[in-house]
Amino acid sequence: MNEQFSDIFTETACPSQEQLMAYVQDQLSPEERHKVEAHLADCEMCSEAVEGLMAIRQKEQIPAWLRQAKWNILQQLRRKTHKKRKVNFYLYIAVVALIIVFLALALFWMVHIFNTAR
Repeated sequence: MNEQFSDIFTETACPSQEQLMAYVQDQLSPEERHKVEAHLADCEMCSEAVEGLMAIRQKEQIPAWLRQAKWNILQQLRRKTHKKRKVNFYLYIAVVALIIVFLALALFWMVHIFNTAR
């Protein structure tokens, strides 16, 4: 499923991410720029992507900014995964403790019944 989302521009007529970046940074030829603008008129997803990229003031820092944003998202996901692992560990300890208590009570009950039966 992740492969579908990571290559979102490969199966469409949308410009590549590099082309959109070059468009935002005014690095396209007039012909390429016209093609991208014609596409943006029809594609809401690409229009929103370009709008978001244009909101960044220092266009030459966009690649670094995207890497930093990706890094921050990955860090947040790792923290969530780490918290889940910690919760699972405590859950396992609680289950083992309950099983031990249950076995101890069952043993006590069996000994008590055995002694009262005599």
